[in-house]
Amino acid sequence: MKERTNIGWLFVAPALLVLGLVGIIPLITVINYSLFEIFLLDARFWVGTEWYEDIIKSQRFWASFARSTLFSTLILIVQIPLGIAIALCIPRRKFWVGIVLAVVALPLLVPWNMIPFLWLSLLDPETGILGRALQILGWTPDWKQSVIKTWAVIIVMDVWHWTSLVVILCYSALTTVPLSSYQAARIDCAGPWQVFRHIQLPKLYNVLLMVILLRFMDSLMIYTEAFPINAGGPNGATMFLAVDLGEDIKAFNYGPSAARSVLYFLIVLCVAWMFTKAQAKLDDERSP
Repeated sequence: MKERTNIGWLFVAPALLVLGLVGIIPLITVINYSLFEIFLLDARFWVGTEWYEDIIKSQRFWASFARSTLFSTLILIVQIPLGIAIALCIPRRKFWVGIVLAVVALPLLVPWNMIPFLWLSLLDPETGILGRALQILGWTPDWKQSVIKTWAVIIVMDVWHWTSLVVILCYSALTTVPLSSYQAARIDCAGPWQVFRHIQLPKLYNVLLMVILLRFMDSLMIYTEAFPINAGGPNGATMFLAVDLGEDIKAFNYGPSAARSVLYFLIVLCVAWMFTKAQAKLDDERSP
């Protein structure tokens, strides 16, 4: 029996050091700010958990949380099936695989802060290609006054940007399916749905859990893409958690914004913990 050593920690130490500098130290600072009433950085007064109590009891927080949860749910409902479908349609020939994957990955290369302005320009009724085309279908120039249209724009924009990630990860999992499995299914006269259900989907389980976790957490904290579209409007209909936090920061409410940041971090941490438990349970069920 080989003796266990801790030499592996030497290789992990640089990553832990960087994580501490860019993650743990700022988190401790934010927690510290959340316990004070801050007028200036050098003039602050202890308030304890007062900000947390006010936020949790406020209707504003729960309304923002409901919007963010709904948005993340809609994103997953659209992106996961669409990403799987596109991954299944990618050709198996090596030459075409590279070209298709390169085209599919193009939206991921667009900087986050440029995406909303790109879509706003496309939807411009005078100069935008989509804006002119959608006018034929009844799309009005004052679409920002409509809750449904504003939500539709943000969802389509996020789907365009992030479905590529789902496609690439799902395709990488599908490449691990051995050819012998497809040959056996062909011999048994299995249909496309049976092949997907019994051969391809089991290979996607772990990848899909990871994709759902990444996309849920990222969409739950959407700000850079959502705020420039309609600044939380109309009438606060797109005031998501991160957008709400941004409003506090812009108003220089350091204490409340720090408390909101900590609460949002705990929400994301709980979601990550639940997915980790689901992953462990899935691994236990699949292990012999």
